[in-house]
Amino acid sequence: MNKTIRRAAVFSLLLVLALLLRATWVQAYEAEALADDQHNRRNTIAQYAQPLGDIVVAGSPVTGSKRTEGSDLAYKRTYTDGELYAPVTGYSSQAYGATQLEGIYSKVLDGTDNRLKNPLDVLTGKQAPPGDVLTTIDPAVQRAGFEALGDNKGAAVAIDPATGRILGIVSTPSYDPSKITGTTDGDAWQALTGDKDQPMLNRALRQPLPPGSTFKLVVAAAALEDGLYSSVDERTDSPSPYTLPNTRTVLKNENPSAPCENATIRTALQYSCNNVFGKMAADLGQEKLRATAEKFGFNDTERDVPVRAWTSVYPDDMDAAQTALTGIGQFDVTATPLQMAMVSAALSNDGLMASPHMVSEVVDADGDTLQSYDDADTERIVSSSTAKQLRSAMVTVVEDGTGGNARIDGAEVGGKTGTAQHGENNSKTPYAWFTSYAKDTKTGKQVAVAVIIEDSGAARSEVSGNGLAAPVAQKMMKAALG
Repeated sequence: MNKTIRRAAVFSLLLVLALLLRATWVQAYEAEALADDQHNRRNTIAQYAQPLGDIVVAGSPVTGSKRTEGSDLAYKRTYTDGELYAPVTGYSSQAYGATQLEGIYSKVLDGTDNRLKNPLDVLTGKQAPPGDVLTTIDPAVQRAGFEALGDNKGAAVAIDPATGRILGIVSTPSYDPSKITGTTDGDAWQALTGDKDQPMLNRALRQPLPPGSTFKLVVAAAALEDGLYSSVDERTDSPSPYTLPNTRTVLKNENPSAPCENATIRTALQYSCNNVFGKMAADLGQEKLRATAEKFGFNDTERDVPVRAWTSVYPDDMDAAQTALTGIGQFDVTATPLQMAMVSAALSNDGLMASPHMVSEVVDADGDTLQSYDDADTERIVSSSTAKQLRSAMVTVVEDGTGGNARIDGAEVGGKTGTAQHGENNSKTPYAWFTSYAKDTKTGKQVAVAVIIEDSGAARSEVSGNGLAAPVAQKMMKAALG
């Protein structure tokens, strides 16, 4: 063999070895990554090769599947009462992927989750029958909130304080996921994503906004836990008007005739006295306030229910005046309706917070449990004494204060209204808040609800937590108590 042929043979052998090494590398190390690549069409074909499993509310599916004509994607998703349940389900689209419960449990719902397969299925690669996702949503509570919010831009969350089960997640305006489930729904997708009112935004979980005076409950809890005041009926050291520390800025009260000077915590919550809670926040300091806020869930960057909720923020690096403003839920404090419902839920549940969740079980096609969520996972947030005192003060707000629209005959109802500034120098229409709890005095059944109205179309002078948000909470609480 001459030298040229020998070199060509060696070079060819090296090329073959390189190809073998590359093939081995791809099959052994990159196969899973390639299989999971979002651009791999086979994944989409497999996902929609059979009817999808369902998302279930109170024993009834709110999702379905139907045959797709003239496509290699055999089935597409359908929704029952799509607008009502969109904040719970999210969407599953052949063109645009999947979100929320549809996205989190996509492998269970399309039958590709390995937990659904028997050993033979694993060897043959056969697709298993899909599983289902069972939610904690109460359809009566969900519908009550949706209908009460109506045409308003807003959101509401209802929680069972004892178990952490989320009974309702409502966000308006909403959308029907059925309109974007196929591959030819581009116009509907463009209309939804281009809508200035953002109907696809889950405001209940993913829209943190200034909580206004509802945050005064957290400030009051911090003051009682710290010992700054021993009782909700002890008079505070609260001049009226109150000038923010190291400034000439006066913190005004919404009602100038309210008895806010040196008012007790009960009276200050009843009349929503800014001077009391601004001074209280400054006296406590940002570190103590932040510690209490974080116990309630603020600054938690990993709050999964199991949908990831956006972080509700209690800020840091503030001066004394800024800290005082946080005492009335302003400056850089933000909260989601989920977060403010968690505050009321912990106070309702004797100071214990049950981890909020909207899925109870994930099951296979035979109904056997693949995953379950613990209802008994609780954490002590404030003492029993602090919770009891604040519940009493919240009842005063509803019975004799700014929250009268939340009353329910035969039930103990406590709440806190809030009106949060919006825009530079409060130039835009304020947000209306209400956070509350209700207990059936006969059965002991309880519920906590938080509502925000971002925009109702009402005149600025007509915007209030009691006028706009409390009626929504009242209807949801009434539905939950039955």
